[in-house]
Amino acid sequence: MKKNVPIWDLPLRIFHWLLVLSVVGAYITGTLGGNLTIWHERFGGLILGLLIFRVLWGFVGSEHARFSSFFPTPKRIIAYFKGQWTGIGHNPVGALAIITLLATLTVQVSTGLFANDDIAFEGPLFHLVDKEVSDKLTGLHSRSFDFLLVVIAIHVSAIFFYQWVKKADLVLPMLTGKKSIPKALATDDFQPARKLRFVLSFLVATTVVWGVWRGDFVNYLQPLASIQIVSTAHT
Repeated sequence: MKKNVPIWDLPLRIFHWLLVLSVVGAYITGTLGGNLTIWHERFGGLILGLLIFRVLWGFVGSEHARFSSFFPTPKRIIAYFKGQWTGIGHNPVGALAIITLLATLTVQVSTGLFANDDIAFEGPLFHLVDKEVSDKLTGLHSRSFDFLLVVIAIHVSAIFFYQWVKKADLVLPMLTGKKSIPKALATDDFQPARKLRFVLSFLVATTVVWGVWRGDFVNYLQPLASIQIVSTAHT
């Protein structure tokens, strides 16, 4: 016997699908280039905000959204391969893929902030570094995207594997928030995260993105960089 139980909260589901759309949008606009480069930058800004929100939500979100509930520790991974893992959220291998995906996207976004294309595009934090450093980060931005495509391909393949081989639908729960699990594992203690936590996480994420693209962070960091340079010169 199986039972449908709530597992993924609404903020997590919105994050997931917005991230899918923004990564696809960034890929298309980055590949085509030209006048679409500005949209590549905008999608990058959206991804930055989403990543910041997800990190915060990983600590203050509902139970299965928190990193502590699914972080792929060696103990959990070993238990999974021994068939002894009994969780209802992300399994340890899936969690490992998610952590890798988030880490790769973080590298992508952070390097993109300092990147340039030697023509018309400069990342919002380009002026904080030398051109040589920017060029190196631009190269890393490109290479990490190739790695990101591999991670995404593995992720999508795993979804199809679970769908067709293990007969476990991973897509529908991310749409509805509910998952069909054995009745023995089902509980009625699912508690959505408080709305205030969502509001605060959203405000922090949007404030950082706004500050980066408005240049407020640049104006703040440049004097600090000058102080560091002067201190180094005196020593």
